[in-house]
Amino acid sequence: MYPAAATLEDAGFRFGEGRAENELTTWVTLDERSVELGPWAETRVRATITVPPAASRGERYGVVWASTASTPRAGGEITQVHRVGVRMYLDVGPGGEPASDFSIGEMRPARSPEGEPSLTVQVTNTGGRAIDLTGAVILSDGPAGSRAGPFPVGQGVTLAPGASGQVIARLPTTLPNGPWKAEVNLESGLVKRSVTAQVTFPEAGQVGKRGSVVSRIFSGWTVAAAVVGLLLVVGLAMLARRSRRSGQSRPPTIRPRERTPAGR
Repeated sequence: MYPAAATLEDAGFRFGEGRAENELTTWVTLDERSVELGPWAETRVRATITVPPAASRGERYGVVWASTASTPRAGGEITQVHRVGVRMYLDVGPGGEPASDFSIGEMRPARSPEGEPSLTVQVTNTGGRAIDLTGAVILSDGPAGSRAGPFPVGQGVTLAPGASGQVIARLPTTLPNGPWKAEVNLESGLVKRSVTAQVTFPEAGQVGKRGSVVSRIFSGWTVAAAVVGLLLVVGLAMLARRSRRSGQSRPPTIRPRERTPAGR
């Protein structure tokens, strides 16, 4: 059992080689460094992360690995190593955990030279935390009102804050070109976004035209923020209106005119 370094590169969570270290791994301690398990047995290992007071703000990434290797054989040159791990995402910074969010952008239908259709979706991380994207694509309103899906998007797309990347859904080769109404549903943790667009798949070996967006469904906290903003605007408008009415109902001030001596 050991912690090792990880990074976010090319829209993916990349594991360090072997026992590669970074700042986060030096903060991790395990209550067990090795365990022995019989067939189908299980145990728990506690990992404690102690962040030093002088740590700079920002995200760190790592993995807690459980690793085992085959017993070396005399004269053998190959050693098998098996390991499975749990990812670590640690954010250091004042004011609590930053918000997670992302936006869905351009959609591009395509077909491989073998005729397999796919839909590539551009995604941008607009929040303050790394995101792991999962989701599916549903097709409707196709030829003769046909429907197809859901088709899962490819796994393993991880985006750092401010980064952009692509998720790809691969569809059956027998799928007609369309046109289709493509509903893309993506999520990362509790943040969910949906976009619907009109797409038409091209012939084999070609990339189709960009899908035209029909509608967007925003994440829950984005909708809540919009509602709060709208209520604030309405409240300010009512306050300004009440202030104007109050000013209009106030009786006018009458000042006596000064009388001047005759002849002046």
